[in-house]
Amino acid sequence: MNWEQLLSLKRQGDTSKRLRIEQDDTRLGFEVDYDRIIFSSAFRSLQDKTQVIPLSKTDFVHTRLTHSLEVSVVGRSLGRLVGKKIIEKYPYLQEIHGFHMNDFGAIVAAASLSHDIGNPPFGHSGEKAIGEYFSIGKGQQFKDKLSNKEWQDLIDFEGNANGFSVLTANRPGVSGALRLTYAVLGAFMKYPKESLPKKPTNTIADKKYGFFQTDKSFFQEVATELGLIPNKEGSNIGFERHPLAYLVEAADDICYTIIDFEDGINLGLVSEDFALEYLIKLVKDSIDTEKYKTLTTKEDRISYLRALAIGSLINDAVRVFLENEEAILQGKFPFALTDKSKYKAQMDDIIKLSVKNIYQSREVIEKELIGYQIIQTLLDKFITAFNNKFDGKASNYDKLILKMLPEKFLEDKEDLYKRLLHICHYVSLLTDGNALELYETINGTKRN
Repeated sequence: MNWEQLLSLKRQGDTSKRLRIEQDDTRLGFEVDYDRIIFSSAFRSLQDKTQVIPLSKTDFVHTRLTHSLEVSVVGRSLGRLVGKKIIEKYPYLQEIHGFHMNDFGAIVAAASLSHDIGNPPFGHSGEKAIGEYFSIGKGQQFKDKLSNKEWQDLIDFEGNANGFSVLTANRPGVSGALRLTYAVLGAFMKYPKESLPKKPTNTIADKKYGFFQTDKSFFQEVATELGLIPNKEGSNIGFERHPLAYLVEAADDICYTIIDFEDGINLGLVSEDFALEYLIKLVKDSIDTEKYKTLTTKEDRISYLRALAIGSLINDAVRVFLENEEAILQGKFPFALTDKSKYKAQMDDIIKLSVKNIYQSREVIEKELIGYQIIQTLLDKFITAFNNKFDGKASNYDKLILKMLPEKFLEDKEDLYKRLLHICHYVSLLTDGNALELYETINGTKRN
């Protein structure tokens, strides 16, 4: 892979090259991508989607939206720091093509901003609830009518693949959705493969999959334009990662490790003593002890340690990337950057405590249980009504259910797989609150 190709400014539908040297620096294409994501309805819905605590009314607990904004800030820093060194190493990128170090930051920031845009309500349990509707729920009836890969898309419903669809899928009158640059789409694609074959490997990019069968053709177009390295045989599609996808992943890893931990402390799920014990190991080289002693509230003390910890992890992720840049360009770095961090043991300790005290707390489990019931009920009602309408046997109840669909989701789908995925897509874009309200309306339990 080569950087000038990986930094492509091309957008879906372009018929000619977009050259960096001809870009208006006051309105750079990669920054336009960031703006388009910010103004999208799918991004706005993240303000009421779970990061740690589903349906939380506590103002200092992060939502998917605040998490995504923070990941984008960390991603921008990672991109700029890496970009500075890449431009120094390959001066022709600036001298001939016009790229700047800030371009790297803008690409990683935009991809990081959108990294959770396809996640369903109620956190990762939302993905599982959709998958299990098909694998062990009423959706099992469709298995024999779909190809193996179509079925795998549904039973292993993946927020990353759904996000690629949100960012790129066509609908009547809207070609290419947000029409982001290929460089940003490449950085977004942490798992550049389809859902099958599902072979467990030690390669981080094989952990999940990155696109649905409906989006396969455009996914291949993006990967080919960027010069990503194919790594699957026969008719199976998969590529080595875009190098900047490693930075997007690192930004997410850093934020959820440290900031979810901070949320747990502020909620009282993790004691401040634990916070000091765990975070101090990350900041011992940068902490100003005298300043720390002047902080009188728990919130200020934890906030100070959090900022220092994130700074330490950013600098170390940049170090790992730059030391392995040539292997990454050759598609020969099968690890997350944090896997090779000198702070890996400390991060693992924090995540282990977070799993025990936060993610498996009674409050989280109770609300995830509610989320399961809500998502599976909505899927069943809307899939049944949508299919009955297609088959010409919609009941009056089905027609009433379909009137709850927003206008853009009323488009007919001739193919069963596309109909099923269409409803999954609709449910996935609901906020936690919207999903709960819709569930209560359908069940007749909504209170005015």
